[in-house]
Amino acid sequence: MIHPTAIISKKSVIGENVQIGPYTVIHENVIVEDNTQIGAYCEIGLDSPLAKEKKLIIGKNSNVRSKAVIYIGSIIGDELQTGHSIMIRENSLIGKGVQLGNRTDVQGDCEIGDFTKIHADVHIGKMSKIGNFCWLFPDVLLTNDPTPPSNELFGVTIEDYVVVAAKSLLMPGIVLRKNSVVAAGSVVNSNVAEGKLVQGSPAKVICNANILRLKTDISIKAYPWYKRFFRGYPKEIVLKWQEN
Repeated sequence: MIHPTAIISKKSVIGENVQIGPYTVIHENVIVEDNTQIGAYCEIGLDSPLAKEKKLIIGKNSNVRSKAVIYIGSIIGDELQTGHSIMIRENSLIGKGVQLGNRTDVQGDCEIGDFTKIHADVHIGKMSKIGNFCWLFPDVLLTNDPTPPSNELFGVTIEDYVVVAAKSLLMPGIVLRKNSVVAAGSVVNSNVAEGKLVQGSPAKVICNANILRLKTDISIKAYPWYKRFFRGYPKEIVLKWQEN
């Protein structure tokens, strides 16, 4: 169902069973795949001179909520779930099953892997690379300019299964290795080794993350988190986690 107030370019491609809300604009060269919902007051496929390719793909079974702005030039996988007022800039590659919380800002030339969950008010600086199955909690900030303002940009790299807790600041060019954990409110200005917990400003290694236990049940290890937390993930992926 397309609301009568929506403006849809004749040069866009709208799949089957797509819903488009009131006063939303779909620009030319946008592909919206089957069973996707786009809410009210969105602008999809906004032009940019920085776009490497004048095309935008939004995968099937996605839900883009109201007031989203998504620029031309990105490829977004199936089952995207967004909050309200998110922005995705040009040249971004976003995997399957990604979640973007309210007001999250993806600044372009970014990569986000499959099933990564990003909470509200997260800023993902240009050239960031985020892996699969990561968690970024509210107000996390990924920076990219070591001497602002400049033309030298170094994006943050976050590998698979990393957890970055609320209000953490990640400085330009750092790498968070697989299964690492950043405690809330940390300022991370150097690389974090695989499986380590860091905390503080500047962040320092506290311990191996896998020694932490749940507060409600100390018999259960908190990390790696995918050994104990399965909500919202496909059954076939959960079975692999449990087998391993």
